[in-house]
Amino acid sequence: MAQRTPLAWYNLTYERRRLFVALAGVAFAVILMFVFRGFRNALYDSQVQLHKVLNGEIAIVSRIKENMFVPEQFARNRLYQALAYEGIEAAYPVYLEVGAAWKNPETGRTRRLRAIAFNLNDPVLLLPEVKERVEALRMPETVMMDLKARPEVGPKVVGLETELAERRVTVVGTFNLGTDFAAGNGNLLMSDTNFLRYFAIQGPEVENRTLNTVDVGVLKVAPSADVDALVRSLQQGLPPDVTVLSMADFAQREVTYWQENTNIGFVFGLLTAMGFAVGVILVYQILYTDVADHWTEYATLKAIGYNNSFLFGVILQEALLLSVMGYIPGLVASMGLYQLASNATGLIMQMNVSRALGMLLSTFVMCSISGAIALRRVQATDPAEVFG
Repeated sequence: MAQRTPLAWYNLTYERRRLFVALAGVAFAVILMFVFRGFRNALYDSQVQLHKVLNGEIAIVSRIKENMFVPEQFARNRLYQALAYEGIEAAYPVYLEVGAAWKNPETGRTRRLRAIAFNLNDPVLLLPEVKERVEALRMPETVMMDLKARPEVGPKVVGLETELAERRVTVVGTFNLGTDFAAGNGNLLMSDTNFLRYFAIQGPEVENRTLNTVDVGVLKVAPSADVDALVRSLQQGLPPDVTVLSMADFAQREVTYWQENTNIGFVFGLLTAMGFAVGVILVYQILYTDVADHWTEYATLKAIGYNNSFLFGVILQEALLLSVMGYIPGLVASMGLYQLASNATGLIMQMNVSRALGMLLSTFVMCSISGAIALRRVQATDPAEVFG
């Protein structure tokens, strides 16, 4: 076996130009599938960016708040009631304004940002940039700005002065979070005191808000406590106007909402399938041409006793070689495109191991299907017709 002629390899490398064209075709299909699937995953992953930086194990939200975009609050007293449960170490209120009017100081145009506010004495967010700028945020009319906000919002630099909700504001720091459906343009961080300054009064741009109503409650649990048991106890013991979730379930509920109530998954799934189909067609044309060029040789192999299973093995090996060799440049190019898309949109374009391996498997299946279709001509070949 070690001395067998690597027929599949010789077939592929016999004409180098054709090999490069074949690899380019496979890589192109891989890039298409990676990009479409990447945008679908990015839209879902981006929805839980804020969830992942909340410093707690349990979340409390209004019963009718199905996602972070819904501006529904609950009474702050619920957090005080939760503190009475054994195992709850701290309760942090988080305030959100999803339509905060931000003026681009360069163009004068207004963009909607999401304002995230909290008590600066509470370690609410797992963002190191916030710890460094806490004292600056205590100053009146100050905010921190999301570096991943869209370019249309204007400069993202410390010291910038502009308007928020038609009032003067100064940027005293920056952080990295990113956009999502609720924060399509980006995010701002501020103290709860400044939140009142901008959003506590009724105006044309904002709704009336107080610190007595909370958008998200974050509960810090003792290390020895059972989170799931606490969630059940809190849900049963607190009034029915709130929903209690573990932070993991809170994030998953957000993803599930957008999966089930939007066409994002279907659209990008369809586009990914189209990329797969394009790959099948491209690889089929390549393998079919190889079979046609070596028709006589394949017929000779059948004439001397090799069966269709052996020939299928050769074609399958070619498909495997093409899938691996074409996948590598496709993966590298896709990682570069992910970075470009992330910088341009603020969405999270993640390339993790499981997704990369899943796409490798899809590429192999794609090439195998093409090989199986191309093999039909070999299977139908009659040596007597070739040499008759």
